[in-house]
Amino acid sequence: MNRYPRDMHGYGQTPPHANWPGGAHVAVQFVLNYEEGGENNILHGDDASEAFLVDVLGAAPWPDQRHANVESMYEYGARAGFWRLHRLFTEANLPLTIYGVATALMRAPAQLAAMQEAGWEIASHGLKWVQHKDMPAAEESAQIAEAVRLHTIATGSRPLGWYTGRSSLNTVDLVADHGGFAYISDTYDDDLPYWKVIGGKPQLIIPYTLSANDMRFVTAPGFDNGEEYFTFLKDSFDCLYAEGQAGSPKMMSIGLHCRLIGQPGRYQGLKKFIDYITGFDKVWIPTRLDIARHWAKEHPYKAPEVIPSQLDRAEFIARYGSIFEHSPWIAERAWEAEMGPANDTAIGLHFALRTQFRMATPEERLAVLKAHPDLAGKLAAAKHLTAESTAEQASAGLDALTDDERNKFTTLNNAYVEKFGFPFIIAVRDHSKQSILENFEKRIANTAAEEFATACAQVERIALLRLQAILP
Repeated sequence: MNRYPRDMHGYGQTPPHANWPGGAHVAVQFVLNYEEGGENNILHGDDASEAFLVDVLGAAPWPDQRHANVESMYEYGARAGFWRLHRLFTEANLPLTIYGVATALMRAPAQLAAMQEAGWEIASHGLKWVQHKDMPAAEESAQIAEAVRLHTIATGSRPLGWYTGRSSLNTVDLVADHGGFAYISDTYDDDLPYWKVIGGKPQLIIPYTLSANDMRFVTAPGFDNGEEYFTFLKDSFDCLYAEGQAGSPKMMSIGLHCRLIGQPGRYQGLKKFIDYITGFDKVWIPTRLDIARHWAKEHPYKAPEVIPSQLDRAEFIARYGSIFEHSPWIAERAWEAEMGPANDTAIGLHFALRTQFRMATPEERLAVLKAHPDLAGKLAAAKHLTAESTAEQASAGLDALTDDERNKFTTLNNAYVEKFGFPFIIAVRDHSKQSILENFEKRIANTAAEEFATACAQVERIALLRLQAILP
């Protein structure tokens, strides 16, 4: 048994309709990361200076030293960039979510007061703006708890949203385990929120962005100027707005930093974009908490009836051992092989089962073909077919043949088996009596190799139709 933890399927080709307020075609959500004063610095008890997301070419951490240039760039974000952005969003009367590093908020009384006076959501951006990838889980968990404690002291209420950013593989699980969050945003994997079961409990995930993020001004390849940033944001918005008009509304996240987009030349690109989208109707500009509350109301978590990849061996075989006629060994091998969230739909589980069928020896596949009953044959007449085969044959009217039709099927069945050594197999749900007979008469002229391949393909088709009747 090998269970692949990553979800490569998500909503697939049929995402839910977001049903944004006012029938909006797109939800545009702005985030301002407030990290200034929470970054790596030996003044903060860290081992080295900061080097991430700054305008210092080739910046690297300086062990046991302060980096005057980097420090001053972070200070620019707090002293100048923040206020430029504050004026932009308050004058435009636009909602904003702050990702606030707890230790940075504790060093920003004036900025924090301005955030709260503006009515902005202040979500947690962790205790410190540092890398977590190598941090032991127990230490990271303790830092999450301390971030919530300091955030509550600074703002007067605990955070309801969370984004670490420089996260570990444990981050999302640890934040969910801490509990009390309306959403977690440490993913970049969708254009819509979704529910994830963590520790047996549903947790709302609102994916964030690194593409429509001003961090690309200081990472390569990235934006060289505000016009390039505006163009990228505009193109993203236009694509999502058109999809919304076509009936599939999405969410557009935009990530900002005081020390980056707060620089005048870059700022102009953001301002131009805000001016652009205000010319559209059917645009919702919420905080992330607004999105979380909307999604919880419109799309509350619903536990699936069954999750194939999470079933134990016995139940998996009991449920899916008959998908390939009288061949439970296919389900056994699928259960033992790699499976994951992508295999929890009809298409996904069919792929897992079909893979085992295709990997089987020619003799094993021949045995699967021989396990199928004749169409309208003796087993059907004696009512000894499997429930699946009974329903399938009835769907094409093979349970209500005239004497002439029954004689014709019997003659064809006998001739076919004599030539190929296995029963004629066809996905009867795709056909009528007439088209089944036409295919029968056509295929009996095939070579043995041609018909073996055709029959195997029909076995796979039957399996898919069976799964589609019981799984999403």
